[in-house]
Amino acid sequence: MSSHNSSSSSANDPRQPSAAKPYVQPIVLPQDLPVDYAGFIAVVFGVAGVMFRYKLCSWLAVIFCAQSLANMRNIENDLKQVLMASM
Repeated sequence: MSSHNSSSSSANDPRQPSAAKPYVQPIVLPQDLPVDYAGFIAVVFGVAGVMFRYKLCSWLAVIFCAQSLANMRNIENDLKQVLMASM
């Protein structure tokens, strides 16, 4: 049986509260954001649905458009951008 006391555990504790630093989110410029593949696929399926009158392509365009809107970041959220993406 080993006995645990507070003085030996605090001396052997590798964590150092004084060395802990708060997380700072890196700044990402709007031109460095990743490509919105769901938005691009929505446009492709939308054009194919209109040109070839395929209902499946139109429904896939609606689904990918909703996914693109759901994944928008706060940087992109201005009214003009959201309205154009939903069209």
